[in-house]
Amino acid sequence: MNWLRKFMIGRYGGDQLSIFLVILSVVLTFIPRITEISALIIISYIPSFIAIYRVFSKDIQKRSMENYKFAIIVSPIYSKLKKTQNRIKDSKTHKYYTCTKCKTTLRVPKGKGKIMVTCPKCKENFTRKT
Repeated sequence: MNWLRKFMIGRYGGDQLSIFLVILSVVLTFIPRITEISALIIISYIPSFIAIYRVFSKDIQKRSMENYKFAIIVSPIYSKLKKTQNRIKDSKTHKYYTCTKCKTTLRVPKGKGKIMVTCPKCKENFTRKT
């Protein structure tokens, strides 16, 4: 293992973009087996070669900038998925409503009957059943 540590000194290593490329390569490998399109098999190897190149690259600044740009693109998608996951997790204890005036999402506890909901952003009041 010491030889691997010595070999990787000065090299970039793995990051989120490299992991994404490996997963993309695995997914693209299964699609030609289902659809029997042989040209996709060759295409499925490209992301894995790019990931390997990124891991062993010595241009650390360029690889980290690529990963930064990837993170900027993926972060809105990730935050939307996280919001949806939290809403599903809270669905037994809370209800979500949208403010009629400013369209802010409001979370209120379930099982309280009819309640007066006040939007913290625009101070709009409306009655909802929970």
